[in-house]
Amino acid sequence: MSYDADVIVIGAGLAGLAATAELVDAGRTVILLDQEPEQSMGGQAFWSFGGLFFVNSPEQRRLRIKDSHALALQDWMGTAAFDRPEDNWPRKWAEAYVDFAAGEKRAWLHQQGVRFFPVVGWAERGGYDANGHGNSVPRFHITWGTGPGLVEPFERRVRAGAARGLVQLKFRHRVTGLSRSSGAVDTVSGEILEPSGIQRGQASSRTVTGAFEFKAQAVIVTSGGIGGNHDLVRANWPERLGTPPERMVSGVPAHVDGKMLAIAEDAGANLINRDRMWHYTEGIQNWNPIWDNHGIRILPGPSSLWLDARGKRLPVPLFPGFDTLGTLEHIMKTGYDYTWFVLDQKIIGKEFALSGSEQNPDLTGKSIKDVIGRARADVPGPVKAFMDNGVDFVVEKDLRSLVRGMNALTKEPLIDEAELRHEIVARDREIVNPFTKDLQVMSIRGARNYLGDRLIRTATPHRILDPKAGPLIAVRLNILTRKTLGGLETDLSSRVLTEGGDPLEGVYAAGEAAGFGGGGVHGYRSLEGTFLGGCLFSGRTAGRAAAKAVG
Repeated sequence: MSYDADVIVIGAGLAGLAATAELVDAGRTVILLDQEPEQSMGGQAFWSFGGLFFVNSPEQRRLRIKDSHALALQDWMGTAAFDRPEDNWPRKWAEAYVDFAAGEKRAWLHQQGVRFFPVVGWAERGGYDANGHGNSVPRFHITWGTGPGLVEPFERRVRAGAARGLVQLKFRHRVTGLSRSSGAVDTVSGEILEPSGIQRGQASSRTVTGAFEFKAQAVIVTSGGIGGNHDLVRANWPERLGTPPERMVSGVPAHVDGKMLAIAEDAGANLINRDRMWHYTEGIQNWNPIWDNHGIRILPGPSSLWLDARGKRLPVPLFPGFDTLGTLEHIMKTGYDYTWFVLDQKIIGKEFALSGSEQNPDLTGKSIKDVIGRARADVPGPVKAFMDNGVDFVVEKDLRSLVRGMNALTKEPLIDEAELRHEIVARDREIVNPFTKDLQVMSIRGARNYLGDRLIRTATPHRILDPKAGPLIAVRLNILTRKTLGGLETDLSSRVLTEGGDPLEGVYAAGEAAGFGGGGVHGYRSLEGTFLGGCLFSGRTAGRAAAKAVG
C-alpha cells in the first residue's frame, strides 16, 4: 500500500508539535494537519502563562522549598481522587508524570533553551488535610517568555523537519473522518477551508473549498478539548458541580470545539471521564478581546475578600488560589453564576497577576527591565488597564459608592452596604491583632512565610478600609471555561484504546484530547502547571511510540 506519510498528526498545538518533533528526530515523515491558519501554530499554549509543574527543582531549592517525589505523588493522588474502574490508565499516567516532573522534564526543556522565572508560584494551595487536594509546597514555574517561549523550541524543531522534507504542514485542513483501508486505522479525510489571514485566536472562515484524504501507518490525535463549545460543556457538566452556569466567558477560542473527540469515538475510540472538567471561578471579561466572549483569569494572591452574589464570604477554605473546583461547586449551588472580590489598591497592586502571554508583556518579552518595573509599580500596567476599562471592575473611594457600583453591574441589587461593611470591619479587626481565629488571615500570614510570596505575591496584612490603602475595588468574577480533564483512553504508549480495552490499531492520542494522558491523568482536579507539561509529556510519548511502531 502507498502511504502519504509515516504518521499523520491531527492538531498543531503544543502536544502535536511535541509529537511531530519526536517523529522528525526519529527520521519519520509526518503530515501535520490543523483546521486553523498557520499563524495559529502552537494552539492554546501560545496564549498561556507558561506555568510548569516541577518537583525538587533548582528554583525551589534556591527558595528553600523542600519538595520530593513522595510529597508530589501524595499531593497528586489526593487531588485526583481516582475512584472509577476506568481510572486504571489515568492512575498509571499520573505516576509516570510525577516521575517525569521529578526527573528529566526540566533538564529536557533546559537543553532545548527553555528557561524559568526564578520565583516559584504557589497555585492550588488546597486548605484541607495532608492527603487532600492541593500543592503542599510551591511548584508553579513560569517559563521565561511565557507560552510563546515554551512553544518556540518545538515549533523550531517541526519547521526544521519541514525544511528537511520530513514534515508537510497542512493548515486549513479540517478532519471529518478516520477510517480503515486495511486492518488498522490508516485514512484521514476531511475538508479544505479557504485561506484566512485573521490574527491568531480570531474566528476564521468555515467556507469549504475542497476535500482531502491522506493515508499513513499511524495517526496521532492532538486536537484539544471542548472549552470553546459551551453547549458541549453544559451537556457534560457533572451533577456534583451543581447547575451549569447560565453565562460563562471563554478562556479559549471557539474552534476548541471537541468535534475531533466525537470523530475518534465514531472510529472506535473509548472516550472516558467526559464529566471531569476544569473551569476557573476568577474570570473577567477582556476589555480588549481577541476572540468572541474572551475571558481572562485572575491569578490571585490570598488577601482579597471573596464574596458570593449576596455579599457573604465564601466558606473555609475557599480563599483565592486555594481550591478552584471546590469554589466552583459552592458557587453553582448558590443559585448565581458570579461572585465578587473586594479589595483595595494595595492588594491589587501586589496580588493580581493575569493569566496569559498577552497580559504579561514583560515576561513574554523576556525583559528584565520591565519585570523590575512591574515590581516597582503601584499597579502593573495590564492590571491598571482592567481597572480603567474592564466592565467587571468598580473602583471607588468609599464603601457606599463601591456598593452602588457593584449593584449597577447585576440584574438585582443584592449587595447591602451595612452587611458588607460588617463583613469587612470584622475581618479588619482580626488583621491588626497578632492572634486570630480567621483562617484566611492565618493563610495570609502563612503565605508571607514563603519568600516568593512575601516579595511579589502577598501584600503586607492591613485593613481593607484603611484610606491609605485605597481606593477600594470590587471585581465581579465570572465562570471561565478552560480545560477538559477527561478524554480518549490511552495506555502508557499513548495508544488509543477501544471500549473493550484493546488498542485501536494505528491510533494514538496526546494532550487535552487524551485527558493529558490515559483519558484523565488529573482525575477530578488539577494541581496547576500540569496542563502544558501534560501536553509535552503525552505528545513526546505518542511521537516516540508511533515512530517505533512504523519504523
